[in-house]
Amino acid sequence: MIFDSHAHYDDERFDGIRDDVIRDVHNNGVARITNVSSNLGSAKSCIELSQKFDFVYAALGVHPDSLSDMENKDWLDILEEGYKAEKVVAIGEIGLDYYYGAEQKEEQKKCFREQMRLAQKIGAPVIIHDREAHEDTLNIIKEFPDVFGVVHSFSGSFEFAREVMKLGYYISVNGVVTFKNAKKIVDIITRLRDVHEDALSRLLVETDCPYLAPVPYRGKTNRSDYIENTAEKCAQLLEISREEFCTLTYNNACRFYGLEVKK
Repeated sequence: MIFDSHAHYDDERFDGIRDDVIRDVHNNGVARITNVSSNLGSAKSCIELSQKFDFVYAALGVHPDSLSDMENKDWLDILEEGYKAEKVVAIGEIGLDYYYGAEQKEEQKKCFREQMRLAQKIGAPVIIHDREAHEDTLNIIKEFPDVFGVVHSFSGSFEFAREVMKLGYYISVNGVVTFKNAKKIVDIITRLRDVHEDALSRLLVETDCPYLAPVPYRGKTNRSDYIENTAEKCAQLLEISREEFCTLTYNNACRFYGLEVKK
């Protein structure tokens, strides 16, 4: 069983084919999907998808690329109210991106902190976007010890993985692990048991579709059933079977999102 813990089927690349693709990947063994928003507009779309498909769940948040949403004085109230909807399971994606938005570091940190406070208030897990901002991301995580979450599309070092796992966080791996130049995430997965005694229970798998399709689909529009290729690579690194890896990460994602494990 496969749980795609982070997808973006509300993306315009799926316009006109969205429902067919979602049904198709489910028929191909993807048991559950969490569709993650990046702004207030996509939050509404994520809720609608979760209501349309019984195996799709939603996460609501404002991405660091969508800081303009903060101009709406009610933006946090909108997220809080949306979280009350059935099948909304997390606040996300939130966080920091210094690759594209380095000139707005302080605004990004303000947006990140305010959503961490919201997660603390309502008891929600968070899905964190961290790109070239590892130190600031870790420092803000430490400011909110009552919040737990996942650093999705993990791109940090082995040391960073160890630190966030010690704080109770999960890390999520995607198709990047299949790329020839993916040395850091390959090293982390290979050494995962050295990170923390229960590190394997803190590992999730995702597509981040339509982005970051694994080899042999690199460069194409990603979709949830391509996780099989990511799972195959991770299983090799962990010296377990692909089926064991999929079961492991399925169970981990259910626990993370507070969902019943379906056999």
